[in-house]
Amino acid sequence: MKQILTIALTIMALTSFGQDKYNYVHFNKLTEVHGTEFVIASIENWGKSLESKSKYLLFINTRTGEANQVDFPKDGSIGKLEQIKIDSLNINIIVVSAMTVDLDGKSGIDWNDPTQIIILSTDGKQKTQLTENKFFVRTWSANKLTGTIVITGHYDTNNNNKYDKTDKNEIHVYDLKTFKLIYRI
Repeated sequence: MKQILTIALTIMALTSFGQDKYNYVHFNKLTEVHGTEFVIASIENWGKSLESKSKYLLFINTRTGEANQVDFPKDGSIGKLEQIKIDSLNINIIVVSAMTVDLDGKSGIDWNDPTQIIILSTDGKQKTQLTENKFFVRTWSANKLTGTIVITGHYDTNNNNKYDKTDKNEIHVYDLKTFKLIYRI
């Protein structure tokens, strides 16, 4: 009986260890960071059962070959990625819209969870979440004259995970140098 149990456990251990060797890597997009030697690669690792293992942005220094990895939750979603470069105000950042928070804490990050705005340095070494976890971002746009970003969205005031009439719609204006909220409209 001990021999059968030992053989069964060995086979299970080898089978589960062997699963990781069949991961698929998807390079979704390459984005040049203007004015720097960096290129950003958007990467997803998928398992054999097409389950996401990890998601991250890889900031690659094309001069030295060094890379900085910015991780996101494996069940999250990386949306729009845009560089905001305003030389007159000494601003050069990467703005990412991403779903990174499981607000209801039940089933992982899904389409009912909010999108946040995240600011990254052009080398990927600094990461700042601009919007609150409970603020559902809809759209955003940067104003290059004032160095601000305007973000529209809502708060789910009744916590039903649905956008309805009782939710509080707001427009937020943030300073792109300090990353501070300066107006709430």
